[in-house]
Amino acid sequence: MTTAAGPDGASAAESREADPGAAVDLELVRAAAEVARTRCRGDNHTMAAAARARDGRIVTAVNAYHFTGGPCAELVLIGTAAAQGAYELDTVVAVGDRDRGVVPPCGRCRQVLLDYFPTLRIIVGDGDRMRAVPVAELLPETYVWADHQMDDVS
Repeated sequence: MTTAAGPDGASAAESREADPGAAVDLELVRAAAEVARTRCRGDNHTMAAAARARDGRIVTAVNAYHFTGGPCAELVLIGTAAAQGAYELDTVVAVGDRDRGVVPPCGRCRQVLLDYFPTLRIIVGDGDRMRAVPVAELLPETYVWADHQMDDVS
C-alpha cells in the first residue's frame, strides 16, 4: 500500500481515521476499477469490489453471476477478506465492468454489509458527486440482525 501524506502531513490512513467522511479513498476506487477492467470477462463476472481493511490493506473480489442469484461482488469480498485474515473493513466500493464506474450496492448487499460491519463506509456516486457514506445511511429504518437475536439462556 502506498502511504501518501496529506496537506497536514498525516498519512492517508491517519486522515481516514481522523475524519472518515472527509475524503473518498481514490486508491480503493482505482483498485476496484482495475479489477473490473482486467478480471471481469463475459457475463459471469460483471462487477468488482474493493475494501480497505482496518490494517490498511486492500482486498478485491468479483461477482459470480448465476441465474439462480449468484453472489454480488460485495458478498464475495466479505469471504475473500476473511480468507485473508481481514475481519474488520472500513470502506467498500463496487465498480462495474465496461467502464460503468462506481455502482451502489443492491439492497441485499446493503443489509449484509451492515450486519457484518455496522461502521462501514460505502463509496457511492460518480465524478464530483462521489462520496463515502455510512452503510446505515443507505438503509433508512434499518433492520439490524444482531439486535433481534435471542440471548443464549442456558
